[in-house]
Amino acid sequence: MAGDPAPAAAALTRSAPGATGPRTGADRRQLPTAVWVLPPVLILAAVFLYPLALVVQQSFSPDSGGTSLQPYTDVFASAAFREALGTTVWLAVGATVGCLVLGFLLALVIAFVPFPGGKAVAKFIDVFLSFPSFLITLALLFVYGTVGMANGVWTDVTGADSGPFQFLTTPWGVLLAEITYFTPFVMRPLLAAFSQLDTAQLEVASSLGARPARIVRRVILPEALPALAAGGSLVLVMCLNEFGIVLFTGAKGVTTLPMLVYSKAILESDYPAACVVAVVNIAISVGLYGLYRVVSRRVGA
Repeated sequence: MAGDPAPAAAALTRSAPGATGPRTGADRRQLPTAVWVLPPVLILAAVFLYPLALVVQQSFSPDSGGTSLQPYTDVFASAAFREALGTTVWLAVGATVGCLVLGFLLALVIAFVPFPGGKAVAKFIDVFLSFPSFLITLALLFVYGTVGMANGVWTDVTGADSGPFQFLTTPWGVLLAEITYFTPFVMRPLLAAFSQLDTAQLEVASSLGARPARIVRRVILPEALPALAAGGSLVLVMCLNEFGIVLFTGAKGVTTLPMLVYSKAILESDYPAACVVAVVNIAISVGLYGLYRVVSRRVGA
């Protein structure tokens, strides 16, 4: 009995040079790569790269006209820039160290110490990450501000004219606010890393007589290093670019690089100098991000 000619005819029709028919997924995927790459690249260039190029261009354009390195020379020679750079670096490094220590301890408690509401606290950390930085600063002002609750209780009890808590308008107040706000950014990757830790290792170490401090140092800390590197690098970069916390604490004597950009551009209308400071800030941030990528690859983050 002869076979059904329909399948063979269909195959010949599909293979015919002039045949038309529905395009398959493989045909659609044969579009040039540039068709898919070009639109997002153009959007990125219009939204981000072009404004950034304007900032870089303005940093080489002094008010006298032309193109020169004079704005960079003037800014680098100013004491205000050197002070802002030093303040930015030490605040960022100090806040990062504080976040790493506090975040590691809090993550240990949440992950390995059973207590009522532990899961709720872990979920609240995810919500906390969505809070704006100025909200945390305002909360600290309500508690420790010049007319905050702590000073109010002190003056009511002692009858003094003012309370002893006057540190929020100092660099230490900014440091406290940054540690308070950025610590959950370290805790989140740590909690994820601890959730993947094999508890059998902890049980074996405990059965062999290891004390809790030794278990943390020899078993938990090595597993947490990638998460610490990732969280610490993220906090360092964000602290370098933090503006809202410094502004809302009212720390007039604390000038960071973002605050200096605001001062030069908005208060003094010195746009070339503001652009120079912005370029320096961007260069530091990108450099630290590159360092973070190198470290994260080496530690397996």
